[in-house]
Order: sequence, then structure tokens, then C-alpha cells
Amino acid sequence: MIESCDNMKKDFRQIRIDNINTLYQIDMGVFFDQTNELITDLLEKLPIIDEMISSNLTNYTINRLSYYDRAIIRHSIYEVKYLNTPKAIIINEAIEITKIYTDLDDEKQHKFTNKLLDNILKDF
Repeated sequence: MIESCDNMKKDFRQIRIDNINTLYQIDMGVFFDQTNELITDLLEKLPIIDEMISSNLTNYTINRLSYYDRAIIRHSIYEVKYLNTPKAIIINEAIEITKIYTDLDDEKQHKFTNKLLDNILKDF
């Protein structure tokens, strides 16, 4: 049973990573003829999500975030706000994905992502 839970976690993480990669590519100007329903819905809600991000940045703008970090944060907010995924799970996933893909040796980026998501999602 525990092994199947670990496999499920890996499957969900891979789905998140695939979605984050799609968001990243769209942000970079690569457009797809077909996207999954989640991405389509997320893109429709992007102005709301981006406002949530922008209003929680201090002395920083959303456009200064790296494309990949922005994709991770956007996807995380969408999952909590619109899919009702528990925020503790999503914040942990965001931190782990950040560590894999964008953290430099100084570990500052995943701490930044953690703090930002904590602030944005505190009321959820």
C-alpha cells in the first residue's frame, strides 16, 4: 500500500511538472494547438492569478520572476484556489520542484517561492 502511495505522489508530481513545463513554454512564446483542460482553464484565470502574485511581491514585479519560477507559482495558486488541493501539499510540491529545476546552490529560490506562496495562500 505504501508503495502505491509513493507511486501516486510521483505520478501527480510528473503531471504537475508537465503542466509547469507547458506554462513555461507558453510564457516563452511557444504555443500549442492543443493543451489539456487544466492548462486551458488556468490560462483563462491567469489575470486573477497574476494579480494575486503581484499584490504579494514587495519591491519586485512579476515580470522579474524567472519564467519557470513564475510557472511553478502560477500552477500552485491555481491548484489551491480552483482545484481545492490542500495548500500544504502544493507548497511542498512547489518547493521540491523549485529545488529540482531553479534552485541555485544558495537555496534562495525555494525559500523565496515558499514565502511567496505562504503569503498568497494564507487565506485558503
